[in-house]
Amino acid sequence: MFKKVAYILALGLLSNLPVAYAEADLAHLTLEAAQHLFHENNKELISAKRIVQGAEADAITASQKPNPNLSLGVASFNLNRSAANKNPNGSNSLSDQTLNSTVQISQLIERGDKRELRMASAKNAIKASNYDLKDAERQLLLSFNDAYYDLLLAQEAEKILASNSAAYEKTIQAAELRLKVGDIAASDVARMRVDLLKIQNDMRQAKANREKAQANLAYMMGQENEAARLYAQDGWPAVSQTISTPQDIDARPDVLAAEARTKQAEENQRLANALKTRDVNIALQYQRFPGQMPGADTNTIGAAITIPLFTNYEYQGEISRAEVDLTSALEAKQQARASAVSEISRARADLNAAVEKVNRFDTQILTEAQKAADAAEFAYSHGATGITDLLDARRVLRAIQLDAATSHADYAKALAAWQAATRIENQN
Repeated sequence: MFKKVAYILALGLLSNLPVAYAEADLAHLTLEAAQHLFHENNKELISAKRIVQGAEADAITASQKPNPNLSLGVASFNLNRSAANKNPNGSNSLSDQTLNSTVQISQLIERGDKRELRMASAKNAIKASNYDLKDAERQLLLSFNDAYYDLLLAQEAEKILASNSAAYEKTIQAAELRLKVGDIAASDVARMRVDLLKIQNDMRQAKANREKAQANLAYMMGQENEAARLYAQDGWPAVSQTISTPQDIDARPDVLAAEARTKQAEENQRLANALKTRDVNIALQYQRFPGQMPGADTNTIGAAITIPLFTNYEYQGEISRAEVDLTSALEAKQQARASAVSEISRARADLNAAVEKVNRFDTQILTEAQKAADAAEFAYSHGATGITDLLDARRVLRAIQLDAATSHADYAKALAAWQAATRIENQN
């Protein structure tokens, strides 16, 4: 009874897990499940996350104040202990030796808001790293979608070629019967066999393409050892005749990352200028010096302050470098925005062309090619045409079927590229 209850509870828990966690069916892999595996296991994406964690660790360092220093020292110890170390009172015990011992605590005090500027710079570095992660995810997801559709295309090509091969085998079987009764020439059967062998070669290449697509997709999902099991279950995305207008380009993750780095460079420039504001080092000292002079107390205290003097160098190099970095950051921001505009334009052009190609194949080219092939089959079976016309019609139909599948793959990739190019981030 207990085992039964535990089993039911386990099934309930699994039913609430995301599809990829509940043992994703790699043999019937949907794009959604594959994308979940990608987000969880992609090695390049994990490396990008580590960069964000490194920036967060740097921010902890930047926010810290300088630690105080503790100094311990002894001086004025005369090795002639028998006579020279005696105090004026005549004592020569170890505690009354004329030994100057000091304990000092010093603290560096930063001025010019250096700590605040470091923290502001680190905060912008974290923001830039997070946007870099989003941009890396955007680009890697585009490559991942391409890999998924490459596998789907390879599977479609195998199906098309397998269907053509089966049709040729049936035709050859029928042709061999006709050859026995002298209804067709032996050369016709030989030409059919040659075409079948060519299809079989194409099938072998299609299998290799499918295996390479499986390996590529498996790597991007962190499933390298399961590559042979992968089978893309989803079909081609539906063709949309309308293309959405891109939203604010400045909200793309790469542009936002460049903006954050510009702000970071501005903070670093202020920090470089703040170096001209002198930091001070304050020290408090306790001193024990028995017998240093008649009538003087054994214990004394003191204080010191250290101020740097800019007599030789005033951080001109650091300030100049910060100004150059700021100029570079501004130029990089302009470049990122220009690149985004160019990418969107290219993606729009590719998507428009892909839509027209798919529509033309689905509504006209495939239909006409099928009609021509059917007519050639009918004419050949009734002796109205030769084997050449039949084989040509079949070759054309096969090539158009493969081109139609490729056009759907091109549309799917172009749609994914458009979605990636117009992806924006919430800045809150």
